[in-house]
Amino acid sequence: MTSARRIALVSLGVAPLALALAVRPAVLAQAPAAPAAASTVEPLHFHHVHLNSTDPKAAAAYYPKAFPKSATATTLNGFEAVKTGNIYLLFSKVAATPQNELSGPQTAVWHFGWNTPNSREYNANFRRDGLAIAQMWNGSDDAAKLVDLSGDVPMGPDGFPTQEQVLELRAKGAKVDPAVTAGGFGYLRGPDGVMIENAQSGQAERFNHVHMYHEHPACASNWYAEHLGARRSPARASSAGAPTNPAGCETKWYSPPTFPSFAKRGFVREPRGGASIDDVSISIVPWPGGGLASTRGKVYDHWAVSTADLDKTVARLKRENVKFLEEIKPWGNSRAAMIEGPDRIAIEIVEVK
Repeated sequence: MTSARRIALVSLGVAPLALALAVRPAVLAQAPAAPAAASTVEPLHFHHVHLNSTDPKAAAAYYPKAFPKSATATTLNGFEAVKTGNIYLLFSKVAATPQNELSGPQTAVWHFGWNTPNSREYNANFRRDGLAIAQMWNGSDDAAKLVDLSGDVPMGPDGFPTQEQVLELRAKGAKVDPAVTAGGFGYLRGPDGVMIENAQSGQAERFNHVHMYHEHPACASNWYAEHLGARRSPARASSAGAPTNPAGCETKWYSPPTFPSFAKRGFVREPRGGASIDDVSISIVPWPGGGLASTRGKVYDHWAVSTADLDKTVARLKRENVKFLEEIKPWGNSRAAMIEGPDRIAIEIVEVK
């Protein structure tokens, strides 16, 4: 199968542990997001990712070890916390290890991550310091091996290789020279089973994204723009062989699985979507067939945005018929409410004057 061929939804197997952040430029068989218009949503800012943990203090102490230039253990509103730039990770104490994608149903949150200037150097430091690496398969056959970084996999003609291309590249003796090939992205398996991305980009270490699964990435991108004022990612052109101008934002077709991938059968990377809140990317890859579980009570419980006027924001979201999981309530020395977004993602709205 070539990368131009597409796999229909009805015949597509879903990998429970997938790999994204593809570098291929195409979005396949999905209506582009509507053109960006001036937002009428009051300013909202990305505030925190809230995690469940059996040992919040130890969990918070982990991140400055992995990302010492940008992460600091602290507290916020009574929670153990990590501050990174203007963003927080918050930790709630739970009695039992919370479910992640290995131990329970998949939710809309896949992972979160940092940009780093040299992912190979960071990966070497992680191994030196005894931090667990979540490795990925470089193919699906018996000769396939686990790798630390996407840059350890020879690229196909259109980007990440399909299994057919993996075999062709191997037959040609294609290899990666780590001295000259950028590391790309890799992952840590952190406290309580969280997955944390180490993605090479730019010259500064910084928290930069939450990576989401959504059944319909373009629809989810539109939802984040409409209700949270997020900036939609620029649409990419369709690939050769993909149907063009399908009606609506629903995904109709998907790209073939490619590597590297956590699932040995490969991962469906396209069509992607995305939006940004401040400088934090809400990156989106497809979850064909839907059926994602609620994030509440899982290791990634929710993420949050802040508003200067919670009453105003809540009133607007109710006019827009957004589902509320929790009405306005005290939140430490402030107030908060909780809504539900696409594919059962819980999103907290906190008031920051």
